Amino acid sequence: MPLVVANTILTVAVAILSETTLSFLGFGDPSLVSWGTMLDNAQSAGAISSGKWWYVIPPGVAVVLVVLAFMLVGRALETALNPRSGEGQ
Repeated sequence: MPLVVANTILTVAVAILSETTLSFLGFGDPSLVSWGTMLDNAQSAGAISSGKWWYVIPPGVAVVLVVLAFMLVGRALETALNPRSGEGQ
């Protein structure tokens, strides 16, 4: 049962990254605000080529930090709840 919790947390990280990617590619709901939609709008407006980095950096950093946090928490729970996994040695 404890490994189910760790696996669920890792799955949430993958789901966030998948939703962001699909929204960036234009397959998300255009009426909803999403980090992928923000990145797509910034790219469509030419924010990168015109030097407006503040349109790209906050949603990009938010995606990286949230996914990294979920991955680290999931891996830590997996290691703590399954001492026989061999990673703690």
